Amino acid sequence: MITIDNQLSAADLAGPMDQMWQLSAIKLQSLESSSDPAAGSPVFTVDGHYQSQGWTEWTEGFRYGSEVLQYDATDEPGFLEAARQNTVQAMASHVTHVGVHDHGFNNISTYGALRRLMREGRIEDDPWQRHFYELALKASGAVQASRWSETVDGDGYIYSFNGPHSLFCDTIRSLRSLAMAHLLGQTLMGENDESICLLDRLVQHARSTARYNVYYGEGRDIYDVAGRVAHESIFNTNDGRYRCPSTQQGYSPFSTWTRGLAWVMCGYPEQLELLSELPAESLESLGGREAIEGMMLRAARASCDFFIQTTPPDGIPYWDTGAPVLAALPDHQQVPTDPLDTPEPVDSSAAASGAQGLLRLGHYLQGREDESATRYWQAGLTVARTLLQEPYLSTDSDHQGLLLHSIYHRPGGWDHSPDVPHRPHGEACMWGDYHLRELALYLGRIAGGGPYYTYYGPL
Repeated sequence: MITIDNQLSAADLAGPMDQMWQLSAIKLQSLESSSDPAAGSPVFTVDGHYQSQGWTEWTEGFRYGSEVLQYDATDEPGFLEAARQNTVQAMASHVTHVGVHDHGFNNISTYGALRRLMREGRIEDDPWQRHFYELALKASGAVQASRWSETVDGDGYIYSFNGPHSLFCDTIRSLRSLAMAHLLGQTLMGENDESICLLDRLVQHARSTARYNVYYGEGRDIYDVAGRVAHESIFNTNDGRYRCPSTQQGYSPFSTWTRGLAWVMCGYPEQLELLSELPAESLESLGGREAIEGMMLRAARASCDFFIQTTPPDGIPYWDTGAPVLAALPDHQQVPTDPLDTPEPVDSSAAASGAQGLLRLGHYLQGREDESATRYWQAGLTVARTLLQEPYLSTDSDHQGLLLHSIYHRPGGWDHSPDVPHRPHGEACMWGDYHLRELALYLGRIAGGGPYYTYYGPL
């Protein structure tokens, strides 16, 4: 269980965040100078150097989005120029990629972030440049919403790259694409000129994920622990009926892959923030504000509570709560992690996403004078403090990664083990680095009194 520091403030992390941004600049410059664009987008490090995988290029938005975040935090113009050029040159294929569920990762992190800087007045609002970003965002949201399967209960979901039967928990963060396109007035045009509301599909997908991927301790099966998250839900596409949980990167369908848990933790509070800014009448035909926000808040609370309860005291989770060696160590949740000497690998990338989810949920509840707000907020700060120092922050300028000890695909054996076989550590991944930067940007604005950071920016 996380040992929450109730005395910690965002301002207390200002020094560590400054150090992180200095290191981040070095690593981004190293990556830019050494990467071969023809090899594909960097995904994870091996011996400190980023490697490409060449499959869906789902991390490309994290790479160039990191340049936007670096400029946002430091005002270093070279990173803005690099982000602009790379977005124009490399990201177009992601806008119309009909084969993936990752639009919220790739396109919001690049086109969306650059537009946000304009909306915030951080960069000049050039009308044609803004129209370019907005056209990409409109197309991305509509394409993402077209990957649609219906469920027997009248809802539906954005299906994963596995096919129409598959609902991934991490797709909750692709709702950002649907939200941005909706805010820009876009709909999905279907057969016979049917106009499909993207906000409607956003709500339906959020409801399906909350219903099938998040557990609430209500006896769905004998492993129904409140807040547990299934990586994947499987449906019979003939009639839309739910069949079973599954996983691609976790240990089992009945345990919790913590990176998927963290994306759920972060995704729901992000959408709660957006919905709170929308007029009530825009939600009436979709079920009404009270029901929609209640559904999202329930999933956010359950997943965040589970993370706090099952994560070791320092806030860094193991890669899966049911990882096999952990079963023989009943006190593993009470002992701080040591990534260099661990019975199962930890996943710092899950901690980075999870910390942001805790903070956003805490902030959302503060605005509603909810007594539990402080617990979530302080838990998020506690996790952030751990991530912003060694051994998790990479202080070696020769290592291209920023956040060490992350895990990509444990069952597939894709992660590098530098010494002890099958015990990966010391490496970084593109999404972990990105989410640490995003976490630092979020907290930096809180500490500095800047505008509150959301993916959609000023409405």
